[in-house]
Amino acid sequence: MNKQIRIALVLVLVFVAGLALAGCNSGQAAIGVLDVNKVMSDSPKIKQFQDQLNVKGKELSDQLEKDKASISAEEFQKRQETAYGEFLKTKQDLETQIDTNIKQAIEQVSQEKKMGVVLYKNSVATGGTDITDAVIQKMQ
Repeated sequence: MNKQIRIALVLVLVFVAGLALAGCNSGQAAIGVLDVNKVMSDSPKIKQFQDQLNVKGKELSDQLEKDKASISAEEFQKRQETAYGEFLKTKQDLETQIDTNIKQAIEQVSQEKKMGVVLYKNSVATGGTDITDAVIQKMQ
């Protein structure tokens, strides 16, 4: 997963965890654990986004190859840079959608299961309730 997405998710989860702990009267908050790697590999929604990105990349590449014979090397270079920029923009847009989908699913599951805190699985040594499959289900 993109490093920026991971950082953003960590910051959001830390923020949500802080809010949840601040709002807990009993001091005993249920803790959810999320395996982000499993979400990224198993979620049909994430696979759909990846397929969209692959299609866009192939379209751009095919168009470049089609035009290559009829344009100068300099023009090809310019079009290649433009296509790369367009691909990166599409990638960024899809990553934003993925981030939003994951956040919404985490929020829904944590509310349904009355979780005060949701942490990433790789940062939890022991304990917590794994909500990964529930998040994947919410994302469909």
